[in-house]
Amino acid sequence: MNPLISVIIPTHNPNLARLERTIAGLRSQSLPNTQWELLIVDNASDCPIEIDTDWHPNVRIIQENQLGLTRARLAGIQASRGQYLVFVDDDNVLEANYLNQIVDIFQAHFTLGAIGGKSLPEFEIEPEPWVKAFWGCLALRDLGETEQVYFYDPKTGDTKQYPDFAPIGAGMALQRTAALQYVQTIVDNPARLALDRTGRSLQSGGDCDINLTLINLGWGVGYFPQLELTHLISANRLTKAYLARLNRSIAKSWIQVLDAHQIRPWRKISRWSVFLRQLKAFVSYQPWKSPIEYIRWQGACGAFEGQSLLPD
Repeated sequence: MNPLISVIIPTHNPNLARLERTIAGLRSQSLPNTQWELLIVDNASDCPIEIDTDWHPNVRIIQENQLGLTRARLAGIQASRGQYLVFVDDDNVLEANYLNQIVDIFQAHFTLGAIGGKSLPEFEIEPEPWVKAFWGCLALRDLGETEQVYFYDPKTGDTKQYPDFAPIGAGMALQRTAALQYVQTIVDNPARLALDRTGRSLQSGGDCDINLTLINLGWGVGYFPQLELTHLISANRLTKAYLARLNRSIAKSWIQVLDAHQIRPWRKISRWSVFLRQLKAFVSYQPWKSPIEYIRWQGACGAFEGQSLLPD
C-alpha cells in the first residue's frame, strides 16, 4: 500500500549536525512512520550521505547528479508514492504534528494544491538587530494565526496575483496530482530548471515557480499557521555580504519567475544601461550609511539585471 505522505529532503553537501536535527524532527512526528516515506535526494554531494535511518521502515536515498535544487525536487517528486508530498530542507525541523496537520488540511481543502505555514528561526549566533529586516530573504515567516487561501479565476476578469502568503519552499506541502502537473510543465524547460539554487548560485525562485504553476492550473495555495517548523540559520548567513548577495539574486530571479508566467509589471531595459542605473541607485539608496541600505541597494542592482535579461 502506498504511503499517505512522501517527505522529500533535497540536500547537497549537507552540514551533518543540522541534517541530524532535521531527521530528529521527523523521527518525532505524531503520524506513525508506517504512513509516510522518507526520500533523501543526494544532489551531487562530494561524499556519500551517512545518516541513521534505521528507525524508519521506508527510507530511500535517491541520487540526482545534475546539480540544482529544482532538479533535486523533481527527482523526489518522480520517485515519490505518497498522496501528499512535503519538501523539507536539510536545515528544517518540523514540529511534531506537522505531517498530521498536512493530512487534516488537505482533506478539508481538497482544491488547494500547495500549502505552507510558519518558518521560525533558530540562529547559530545572535544576529545583529538590522538582520530582522531581511528575515523574508532567509525563508523566515510568521504571518499570524489567520488561515489565508488564494485562487485565481480568469473568468472573473481579475488580475492574476502572487499572494504574499504563498508557501515558501521550506515545509511546502503539495497534493500529488498538483505536483505531477508541475513536473510536466517544467521538466523540459531549461530556463525554469535554473530558477533556484545551483551550487554557489543564490537564485531563489523555485518555490514561486511552483506556486504560479499551480495557480495557473486552477489550484489554490494557502497559509496555515498550525504548520510550524524551525529553520536553523548558520552564522555565515547573517553577514552583510551574504545577505547582499542573497537579496540581489532574489530580486533578479523574481523578475525571471514572473516573466516565465506571463506577468511583466516591469519593462525590459537595455543591458548597456544597467551600470548607469545601478550607479544612480547607489546615490539614492546611500548604501554607505548602514547594512540595511547596502543590502537594499544590492536588491535594486539585481532587479536591473533581471529587467535587462527579459526577452524582447
